[in-house]
Amino acid sequence: MALFVEIIGWVGALLVLAAYVGVSTGRLAGGSATFQWLNAVGATLFVVNTWWHAAFPSMVLNIIWSVVGFYTLWRILRRRISPS
Repeated sequence: MALFVEIIGWVGALLVLAAYVGVSTGRLAGGSATFQWLNAVGATLFVVNTWWHAAFPSMVLNIIWSVVGFYTLWRILRRRISPS
């Protein structure tokens, strides 16, 4: 189980890093669905890893980070379904 949690943590780190590099290099827009997916899923995987390691401040930060990402994705989807 410990190895699985470590792999989840590293995958989360790579997803968040990919989002940051994408925005920093201009390949992704901060408001794009791809950027939000990378951040939201990456942060969610970090939540699992930080919970396992009892790193609660980091866990809370990543819960908030993932909620912001998934909320933004919901708003993007809502705009695509009913453009006003």
